[in-house]
Amino acid sequence: MRNGTVTSFILLGLTDDPQLQVLIFIFLFLTYMLSVTGNLTIITLTFVDSHLKTPMYFFLKNFSFLEISFTSACIPRYLYNIATGNKVITYNACVIQVFFTDLCGVTEFYLLAAMSYDRYVAICKPLHYMTVMSSRACRILIICCWMAGFCVIIPPLSLGLNLEFCDSNVLDHFACDAFPIMKISCSDTWIIEQAVIICAVLTLNMTLTCVVLSYGSIIRTIFRFSSVQQRKKAFSTCSSHMIVVSITYGTCFFIYMNPTSKEEVTINKVVSLLISSISPTLNPFIYTLRNNQVKKVFRNSMKRLALLSNK
Repeated sequence: MRNGTVTSFILLGLTDDPQLQVLIFIFLFLTYMLSVTGNLTIITLTFVDSHLKTPMYFFLKNFSFLEISFTSACIPRYLYNIATGNKVITYNACVIQVFFTDLCGVTEFYLLAAMSYDRYVAICKPLHYMTVMSSRACRILIICCWMAGFCVIIPPLSLGLNLEFCDSNVLDHFACDAFPIMKISCSDTWIIEQAVIICAVLTLNMTLTCVVLSYGSIIRTIFRFSSVQQRKKAFSTCSSHMIVVSITYGTCFFIYMNPTSKEEVTINKVVSLLISSISPTLNPFIYTLRNNQVKKVFRNSMKRLALLSNK
């Protein structure tokens, strides 16, 4: 069995227990719907309200789009597998799933770094904010984030397309992922493993360095403020982003920086599930519930809709 003749893979999922599968299906369906609804709400509000047409909300809109794309690349397929009992995924569909999940996942890290730079300019260089973070500059940063994502995933993905499968096409995972695929391959995967680890380390370390440097400067600037009210306001504008950064980097460091990650399949499946379902669900609530401006715009939008419906 070589990848020239392999037409499909079998995804084992998380469990074979029917009762647990029902609970997992309900949990994933609810979190997926909440994630899509929450992120679509943020995207809609930034489009329709003039108060949210600032660089910060421009980045947040793009981040919400990435979250929807990332979770939609894997969760609906797993829900379909549980609902129908059909665990088969075609080779081409598996490659496409790996491409989109990795592209969206990597691009998110660069976007988080861009968002931290936006907060740095807003707090440390407020008089130059609108000049530095112009519409053109924001668009260029977004394009650079996507291009960086492409450049990072293409080398290991290209190498992975040459893998051969001799004994098995069963993936011990709920979605197509690099390490489970390499585990069942009969090819020498050392080069691909190193490429994946190098790309992951470079992405995580480069973007985290940008985040740490930005927030280091932000914290120093905040402590120079004479007014306590100014400090609280500055911290509140950064707190949501800092929480999202902590969740995202923490889970990904666990998977990709762990030397035994290839063997710890069960733990990685659970962590991957949390990344794919919980994080995209929490992010809209983190950004909206901790942001008075977004809450005000949301309430005003609901009032306008209520008035229109009454007419």
